[in-house]
Amino acid sequence: MSSRKDQLLLRIRQGGSLSTSEQLRLTALLSVPAILAQVSSVLMYYIDDAMVGSLGANASASIGLVATSLWLFWSILSCVSTGFSVQVAHAVGANDLPRARAIFRQSMVTGAGVVLAAMLLGAMLASRLPHWLGGDEAICGDASLYFLIVVLGAPLAMAVFLSSAMLRCAGNIKVPSLANVVMCVLDVVFNFLAIFPARTFTVAGMSVHVPGLGLGVAGAAVGTLLAEALVAAYLLWYAVARSPELRLAGEHGSFVPERRTLFEATDIAGPILIQRVLMNAAQIVTTIIVAPLGAVAIAANALGITAESLCYMPGYGIGEAATTLVGQSVGAGRRRLARHFAWMTVLLGIVVMSVMGMVMYVAAPLMMASLTPDADVRQLGVECLRIEAWAEPMFAASIVAMSCFVGAGDTRKPALMNLMSMWLVRVTLAALLAPAYGLHGVWIGMAVELTFRGIVFLCRLQWGHWMKKLART
Repeated sequence: MSSRKDQLLLRIRQGGSLSTSEQLRLTALLSVPAILAQVSSVLMYYIDDAMVGSLGANASASIGLVATSLWLFWSILSCVSTGFSVQVAHAVGANDLPRARAIFRQSMVTGAGVVLAAMLLGAMLASRLPHWLGGDEAICGDASLYFLIVVLGAPLAMAVFLSSAMLRCAGNIKVPSLANVVMCVLDVVFNFLAIFPARTFTVAGMSVHVPGLGLGVAGAAVGTLLAEALVAAYLLWYAVARSPELRLAGEHGSFVPERRTLFEATDIAGPILIQRVLMNAAQIVTTIIVAPLGAVAIAANALGITAESLCYMPGYGIGEAATTLVGQSVGAGRRRLARHFAWMTVLLGIVVMSVMGMVMYVAAPLMMASLTPDADVRQLGVECLRIEAWAEPMFAASIVAMSCFVGAGDTRKPALMNLMSMWLVRVTLAALLAPAYGLHGVWIGMAVELTFRGIVFLCRLQWGHWMKKLART
């Protein structure tokens, strides 16, 4: 028997009516598992950073130095999944399941080509990148090795991104969300074994031997890849063999990308790719601005971003639900319902992240203390988190509204809005304020920019023509 969530999604596809309470229920049913997955993902990075942080400020700084560059690589991979998965949402919304499966097949070949190019590029850059970013010689070696190991695991990341996005846009958020939670648990276990050397603990008078590889910073990358490998295998199997909407097992069809599918994927993901590349470039520039402030500032900045992500990841979880709901409503040709879901998810995101912002302000000392034993890094991180807490409501608005636009296939103007906000406001303010106020100035610029961005996105959601695609169908 189908679940209540599946029944409500089917009603969208078949043109049935949904009351406001049913819309709220469907939004919650899709949002809650996605939020839990996002939060667990943050907790994974949180625990990883705490493990690495226990090795000292230089260890944290070596990962923090290349973190924004890795975000750039993962943004490229995730854009491939976005370009194809939004098409799947539209096809499922239109009840055209053969088309959804054809898009899924074609995405695999395209994704393989992109990930191979990204992996080769990353491997060539690994030894030079930390030096280009202005890192101190004491951290460049670990930073290069960490970057190289993670980039060589790019095929695993692509498998997770692609299969998760396909399942979510087909309406199944539960499986990829639970798989992400399992990956986080596995990552913590594998990292614990890979980062630290073998050691013996005394518990209740008994000696307990714990194995370990003692790889240090590199161990954090190795542990993550092992966790990704197991989860990628499961998600691909589930999508190919079990998903009612995507199942390819026993069916025949071409894996060669069609011009129509590639064009649509490029139209959707192209602006997002350019946006993410340039926004990550802006984050790299921000890292360059922070680097001269010293290892303490680099570590506090990196760990502060990890701690803050615990607050904004629920927004991304709600955003995943928004993309599915708006995407399938647009595919079904239901403009009014798409707009209702958009505002419902955006308001939910603002409420949730406002609460999380208050929690972050109060709990900032505890959050930073759990990430590093270095008193100077802790204090600086706490001060930065309390600056950022004020921006969380409007940050939520920008996150979820952007997800709504993606679900509708409207990405060009929102991508340009993101770019202008990041480069003209955040980077400019960081460059102006850092010399006088240090890392505090960088985070003040971030908070101002996120607030500005949220207001602009709310204006577009209310008055912008973001459902033009529906008018063409």
